[in-house]
Amino acid sequence: METRSIALSRTNLGPASRGHSAAEGGHSIERLPRHLQVRLGPLLRPAVSVAGGLEPDRVYRGDARSLLPKIAPNSVALSFWSPPYFVGKNYEAYLSYQGWQRLLETVIDQHFPLIKPGGFLVINIADILCFKDASMPRISAAAVDRRRSVVTREDVLRAMSRNPGMNRYQIARLLGCSEQTVDRRLNGNNIRGGKYDVQTRVKIVGGLIEQWGLSAGFYPYDRRIWVKDPAWENSRWTTLSYKALDEFEYLYFLWKPGITSVRRSRITKAEWRDWGARGVWTIPSVRSNDDHEAKFPLELAARVVRLLTEPKEVVLDCFLGSGTTAVAALQTGRRFIGIELRKEYVALAKRRIASARTELRGA
Repeated sequence: METRSIALSRTNLGPASRGHSAAEGGHSIERLPRHLQVRLGPLLRPAVSVAGGLEPDRVYRGDARSLLPKIAPNSVALSFWSPPYFVGKNYEAYLSYQGWQRLLETVIDQHFPLIKPGGFLVINIADILCFKDASMPRISAAAVDRRRSVVTREDVLRAMSRNPGMNRYQIARLLGCSEQTVDRRLNGNNIRGGKYDVQTRVKIVGGLIEQWGLSAGFYPYDRRIWVKDPAWENSRWTTLSYKALDEFEYLYFLWKPGITSVRRSRITKAEWRDWGARGVWTIPSVRSNDDHEAKFPLELAARVVRLLTEPKEVVLDCFLGSGTTAVAALQTGRRFIGIELRKEYVALAKRRIASARTELRGA
């Protein structure tokens, strides 16, 4: 995919985006090289409704890749979403790794026309902690503290040296251990366990988001870390290793060239001090995921919405899930567009949105 190279400062875009001419002391688009005029032209056009397009304050069911082109260009101030992470959730079981990559790359690319100049695409995502890699050596870790047998590698080698005619099973009987223990001590392999399966490693996702964002025309603007509740020791995300618990995710801020309205007064001074200017946000996870496997907390969405948008601006979530982003938009006086693939989650999001509207009317 061709990279949309837009090396222009926000100041240069400003006067043209407000309709000023070069004679008024600004930099109009006509003064740019022809190839940049072609690329930047759509950035400076006002939002225009699309026939049969998606209207704000509604939830739409369908594939984001089919519905995003129906949103009016330059109409969305912020798109905030959390895509499938490719970590084995039921709702992403239909995706291969290549399919997951194509999904995210396409969706990011389709955002560029619809985000306002100076607006943001913010993606909440985590690294893939158990990424299958067929090239990894299949070697078992030596979980010494949990060994059931005191037999060491040296014990096995000594027995084999003294009894060169014995096979693995005979050596095991001699040492009073299993043949599995003998094999593991010699080769680092678990002959009855999963060490003949493809091994897993950490897949760093940030580089992919950067690559896809730049290819679409966005520029990485900022990143935050969301510290959530750690996974418990007996969860499937932890192992007998030195690996850390799963207890944080990322927020990647991608910026569309244009004038960005920086208004710190959208939040209080205390909020700016405590989280607006901070790179790490500590927010408890959603404790009950009984109706959706991967909710993020309302506070997370509300912070992003309040920080980056003005009241009445449009906030988009094209992986709406349980509807948290839409609820955050409503509660902070913004409008929303929600897109969700699965029927049951569309119904869930609509119920939460209706409840939020009822609460607002009664306030």
